[in-house]
Amino acid sequence: MTQDVLTRFEALRRTEQRMAMATLVTATGSTSSMVGAKTFVGASGAIVGSVTIGGCIDSRAVEAADGVLASGEPSLLDIALADEEAWDLGLSCGGNVQLLVEPVVAADAHSVTEAYTVAGRAVAAGRHALVVRALTGSGFRLVLDSDGTRHGSLGDSTRDGRVAEIADARGAGAPCVVHDDVDGASYFIESFAPAPMAAIFGAGDVAAVLTRIVRELGMHVVIVDARARYATRVRFPDADEIRVGDPGAIAAELPATADTHVVILSHDYKFELPVLRHVLRAPVGYIGLMSSRKRGAALREFLAADGFTSDELARIRTPIGVHIGARTPAQVAVSIAAELVSVHTARSALGATVSGSPARA
Repeated sequence: MTQDVLTRFEALRRTEQRMAMATLVTATGSTSSMVGAKTFVGASGAIVGSVTIGGCIDSRAVEAADGVLASGEPSLLDIALADEEAWDLGLSCGGNVQLLVEPVVAADAHSVTEAYTVAGRAVAAGRHALVVRALTGSGFRLVLDSDGTRHGSLGDSTRDGRVAEIADARGAGAPCVVHDDVDGASYFIESFAPAPMAAIFGAGDVAAVLTRIVRELGMHVVIVDARARYATRVRFPDADEIRVGDPGAIAAELPATADTHVVILSHDYKFELPVLRHVLRAPVGYIGLMSSRKRGAALREFLAADGFTSDELARIRTPIGVHIGARTPAQVAVSIAAELVSVHTARSALGATVSGSPARA
């Protein structure tokens, strides 16, 4: 999970002192990856976010949130879906979903507000954080920072240590429910991390459209070009960063992590080759190159002459993007964005080592 939940939470918290938060904690019979999705409902009636792609579950989430606002007590709802309802929500067949609906009060020191504030600070510093809550009982939360520190408590230091070991062994994957065999309780773990980066080299028309799309997808966008007239805030108002200079030198400064996605749209050997020489031996998560097959083969030959192996060269995705018959800059940008989503979600799924099955009562 990226900063999207934290951003939505903070936006509503600025105007609402009381709200309810509905979280999709499990989904069975599903090919959906929406576990962890949230709807926030303010005391004023304001609604932010959704737990599914729309439909009956979202309506029930809002209705349950209104009830929790009135009672002040959390609720864990089991909702059975018929095959037709499930299909409409993007699930492969009928099954069950669980919604955890809980009150959020800013003044409560043990509340979700405090936990998300701590997680937000970790993310802002470039670290991951896990937030753990028991599915039943109090809303106490334990925050596990990737720097090794813990914040908050589940109510008992022994339980904190035991659950922290379970969470650490699971790692920073998709949100899920885990079970503690010692106390028989179920815990929901959320993972918060810095937004994945899309480093786009070449400030052309495709880059302008792609920037808008991947920003909407929750990525941190860096535009890179050697030409100051092209890499401007007027042309790229949605970019998080605009960097003008030697593309190869800037590529060498990128975070060398799986969450860095390198998109090369320069279409000029003198800009492409220096970037590729740096990123091909860095553990970045994606390297895409806008090029024809013939031109891509020529680039690989140049790099092979520099000593790059066939395995390293195989990391270059060219022609770039998912094949949709794209012709216009907007269509090409859509195809690239689709490939980025495919690569990123596949990698995120590998981190989810614990089944998202319904919690045991």
